[in-house]
Amino acid sequence: MEPQNFFLHVHTSTDIVRKMTLSSRPASVEDLKRNIKEKFNLNFDFILSYQDPDFDGQLCSLLDIEELPQKAVLKVVRSESVASSSDDTVILPHEVIPERTEKWPDVFTVPTFSFEVELVLADGNAAYETTRKTCRLTRGQKHNILETLAAKMHSFKAYPKDKEVSMVAEALVNKHPCLREPGSQTGWYGWKNSLKFKMGSYRTKLSRAGSHEVAVNSGKRSKNNPQRDAPHTNIKRPKRAEINFLPNFPRGEDAASLEQLRLRIVDEAKMSDTNLVLITKLMDTTFALRRKEIICNELPVHGILERWAALKIESQICAEFHRVTNVNLKNRFFAQLDQHAPRLQSLFRRKASRTGKMSEVLDQLFRTYDLQDQCDVHVRRAVILRALPAYVHESDASFLKTWDVLQSDEPDIDDVPLGLLLINENSADASFFCPKRIGVVLEGNIVIESSTPADAFIIVFALTYTLHLNYPKELLNTFDFIQKVLMGLEDGKLRPRVLSLKNDLLAVE
Repeated sequence: MEPQNFFLHVHTSTDIVRKMTLSSRPASVEDLKRNIKEKFNLNFDFILSYQDPDFDGQLCSLLDIEELPQKAVLKVVRSESVASSSDDTVILPHEVIPERTEKWPDVFTVPTFSFEVELVLADGNAAYETTRKTCRLTRGQKHNILETLAAKMHSFKAYPKDKEVSMVAEALVNKHPCLREPGSQTGWYGWKNSLKFKMGSYRTKLSRAGSHEVAVNSGKRSKNNPQRDAPHTNIKRPKRAEINFLPNFPRGEDAASLEQLRLRIVDEAKMSDTNLVLITKLMDTTFALRRKEIICNELPVHGILERWAALKIESQICAEFHRVTNVNLKNRFFAQLDQHAPRLQSLFRRKASRTGKMSEVLDQLFRTYDLQDQCDVHVRRAVILRALPAYVHESDASFLKTWDVLQSDEPDIDDVPLGLLLINENSADASFFCPKRIGVVLEGNIVIESSTPADAFIIVFALTYTLHLNYPKELLNTFDFIQKVLMGLEDGKLRPRVLSLKNDLLAVE
């Protein structure tokens, strides 16, 4: 297949729009910025925003080159620039760059060390090739290696897992074989232990410097403060691949200034003609304050939604998910779901042909599905999401509720902490595939409505990230599959039934 051209409308200033054509997608955002600088003779640093079609053309920071549409409207934004909106001049906050933009890599790249250390390692590697003699480092040289690696690891995660630290240690001795440990079975076990201790001391330095992400776990029980929590209890750290888990406030901002911006968001959300571009900009700037309230203050859900009314807007929920994970929610989810839908449906139908309680549930579901007059993409997505819990031996009875508005004035959702409500005018079996509308329920209240089951389901998934909620207990396998298999977030240990489904899904027949 021939590479497709990329057509870009680049707003280099408020009144100048230039056209740019690329023969293929650039390798990275930095490459694209270099091309723009050379093409339009720009001699200043900038970041790029693009109009995201998933968010009704709202501006999103371009941090991942894979998110660049084939036909895109780009805006060049100077770091010191301001913008205006509405009839009155509204000074918007500065563009906020996330502290992290990348997840832990599949292959760890060892960074460059100090000039002195690189010279020593170059000579050591050459000698190792001929004599197999390992290199002896001074204390300062080893400190430089560990400190540099700790900083690199922290750029991806503040709390790397054991296997990730092992990956770094192995990458180090593979690149510099003169550092291999003769007495170690792996050759890098000692480096792994040293890296673990170094990461701990590196986090202590960052905590003292004011990094919220690690400072939140400091101040535990000690000899001088025996009444405080034990050191290893109530640790607040990312558990579901949240890249920006607890960022610091933007430079030049504090809690008081961000609170004023929050009040502007509340006022704007109340307007009938909501300015979504302005709200997105304000939500970007106040992200750190919002995460602090959610993670550290542990406000109840209704309190968070009352203070941050924009989190009841679908596009803002998706944008918040992007801020936390740096993943485009709908693009990733629907692309993966549609790609695997034929194989998943085949697996589910095969299961439905067998005997057993869950097989009967699947059989009834697909009987109803096959009677649909029109099976468009929304119906196909709906049947996959409805069949998924049954296949992994879970029941969605307490997660999915139905409300027939002709039979009752109020839905029975008081005991639903997190779920979906199908709103219909009849109680036909096909209501799940084509409901009149579908509501997202949080703590017994409908917080937002959607038009399709798939859209509503992915909003529920996003809310678990944006509000730091646990997955529904009765659907742990289902949400684990969505997170780790479809969304590719945190590919750690899978539950047995999820692992079995993943193996069946990826098996070659």
